[in-house]
Amino acid sequence: MVKLDIMSDPICPWCYVGKTLLDRALEQSPDHPFEIEWHPFQLNPTMPREGMDRRAYLEGKFNGQEGAVAAYMPLVEMCEAQKITINLDAIQKTPNTLDAHRLIHWAGIEGRQTAAVSSLFKAYFVEGRDIGDHEVLCDIADSIGLDASVIHRLLASDADVEDIKKRDEAARQMGITSVPTFVVAGQHAVPGAQQPELWLKVIEELHAAA
Repeated sequence: MVKLDIMSDPICPWCYVGKTLLDRALEQSPDHPFEIEWHPFQLNPTMPREGMDRRAYLEGKFNGQEGAVAAYMPLVEMCEAQKITINLDAIQKTPNTLDAHRLIHWAGIEGRQTAAVSSLFKAYFVEGRDIGDHEVLCDIADSIGLDASVIHRLLASDADVEDIKKRDEAARQMGITSVPTFVVAGQHAVPGAQQPELWLKVIEELHAAA
């Protein structure tokens, strides 16, 4: 097996697109050698824990409505071209993702990490749910086979908060400034959302090297 480390944030639209395109490649190559692990990276580490109104956040970040629309146009065009479902109009809040990252971590302990990531992306980008809300996170946990009552207790505590923050900071110290970032075999960094063809080529090269 070859380790594929993925630095990602559940509210990063390009992370959602990148995972969708990677999944398509893996479906075409079911004998792929990748062992995937997801790592925390918060796009907005200073976001209030209760989150912010999404429109106000985006207009503040991109200098008004026109700037926000322009910033998201390449994403919309990519999703249309790749037939990726995304429902930006449904998103009312930009959440702090610290708790979502904690859920991904706990899901990883149970071998359900990728399922958690997939469910968080769907909840946010397709259903427009607030993935900073504990009830939403518990519902997602239940849907992927985790004990929602345990997750509820963990979310109510400070369990693994410092660990997530340290791992986020470690990624930045490695020089990672944007996500998604994929690291193949601990050596080769692949930034951004890549087409399935690139991943199929990587898989082919890994098989040849083996």
